[in-house]
Amino acid sequence: MIRSKSEMIVTTTDGVPGQEVAQILGLVRGSTVRAKHIGSDIVASLRNLVGGEVKEYAALLAGAREQAYDRMIDDAFGMGADAVVAVRMETSTIQQSASEVVFYGTAVRLK
Repeated sequence: MIRSKSEMIVTTTDGVPGQEVAQILGLVRGSTVRAKHIGSDIVASLRNLVGGEVKEYAALLAGAREQAYDRMIDDAFGMGADAVVAVRMETSTIQQSASEVVFYGTAVRLK
């Protein structure tokens, strides 16, 4: 059994190579909803005129992904999992100025 969240194995595959699943604990997930800030929205609109990466939105979504991922790990750790397999990530628009990021997978104990 793992002692810290940093030891959690997270994979998009259905298992962990070289390890055998002893027990399936269940679905784990983490999500967050982030909204655009009016200041960065103005800057992003100006950047859209000249093209290129909209760094304000990229940073916003990067932070949302990290938070949702961490919440999934917290959920798995709370269940006593050694690993999370079959991990997926989805994003969706809640409204014009807000997006949801969700990570989910199956928490397992390894032999």
